[in-house]
Amino acid sequence: MTPSTHMSAGRDGRAERLREARIARGFETAAAAADAFGWNRNTYASNENGNAPFSYRKAKDYAGALGVRPEWLYDAVGAMRPAIEPGYVPVVGMVGANPEGVVLFALGQEPTDLAPIPPGGTEKAAALRVAGHSMRGVADDGALIYFEDQRTPPTPDMLGHVVVVETDTDEVLVKRLLRGSRTGLYDLESVAGPTRRDARLRWAAHITAIIPPFQARRIIRAGA
Repeated sequence: MTPSTHMSAGRDGRAERLREARIARGFETAAAAADAFGWNRNTYASNENGNAPFSYRKAKDYAGALGVRPEWLYDAVGAMRPAIEPGYVPVVGMVGANPEGVVLFALGQEPTDLAPIPPGGTEKAAALRVAGHSMRGVADDGALIYFEDQRTPPTPDMLGHVVVVETDTDEVLVKRLLRGSRTGLYDLESVAGPTRRDARLRWAAHITAIIPPFQARRIIRAGA
């Protein structure tokens, strides 16, 4: 049974777990967390104080930003955080091209493979593994792309650079970030293929390291 069907299990403690996760992430107030991640202050506060129950989809958003497991946040299932070996970070998905060879995407999954923290990286780093040849010139098939998984809104210094983003339609993409037609909208330029115009983004993150395929194969620690 999927977490979204557990409508009664753990519901009473959901708001309390959200508050616990926010404090553990280092935010003293609900408003501070909402501002950091671009959430509506009133909505987040209502979710945290229990006045407005939140969905599993929203729990995934909160959990990703606050560094906890969505199953724990929503239904109190399992540990608060994924178990990660010290010095390693999760390989959180596969990045490649869709059947038309246009859109780069990430396949969401429970992380099992691990990779060492890259030089200059932190324990908040995460990695994506490249599948296919759609990113030739940036990262080859089998390479690792690292980013700091902060889940914060785009910043001006990201414009013109290839970054990792999540759209408001639940897609995680690796794209060159450009200004959109108005404030709050962004154009996403593909390494190969057309540019997506005026996308709304939940978060964006700088790429901090790209490890070539040969070296990536040597350093990835496969999960069970």
